[in-house]
Amino acid sequence: MAAAARSLSTCIFCKIIKGEIPSFKLLETETSYSFLDIGPLSKGHALIIPKDHAAKLHELPDEYLTDVLPIAKKIATAQGLENYNILQNNGRIAHQVVDHVHFHVIPKPDASDEEGLVIGWPAKSDVMEEVKKYHQELLGKL
Repeated sequence: MAAAARSLSTCIFCKIIKGEIPSFKLLETETSYSFLDIGPLSKGHALIIPKDHAAKLHELPDEYLTDVLPIAKKIATAQGLENYNILQNNGRIAHQVVDHVHFHVIPKPDASDEEGLVIGWPAKSDVMEEVKKYHQELLGKL
């Protein structure tokens, strides 16, 4: 049983969960709500939102995460997707627009940059010692 969900009266996603704003609902559980994005990057772009209002992932109680990936899998399977992204952003500089934790299921229908998520991956090189040092530091905090 999930803890009582927090809600914010000014949050667009909280309003969608409550039915105050209409949505193209896909699946709903005790802790999650999913619907089609009305500003999609590609056909079938869906959102999964935990029913607890938290701006960032680390602020969300764990029980509100238990069915997010199973829902994402069901949405991808129902669409017959072979290529897609699961995306979750935290904070403005990380491209979060709505301050309520949410996950995107974004179909990538072809290799073009015209549909689906378009990203760069500026991986660093020659950082093995830095990674090794940070690994030890992080293990001490986990």
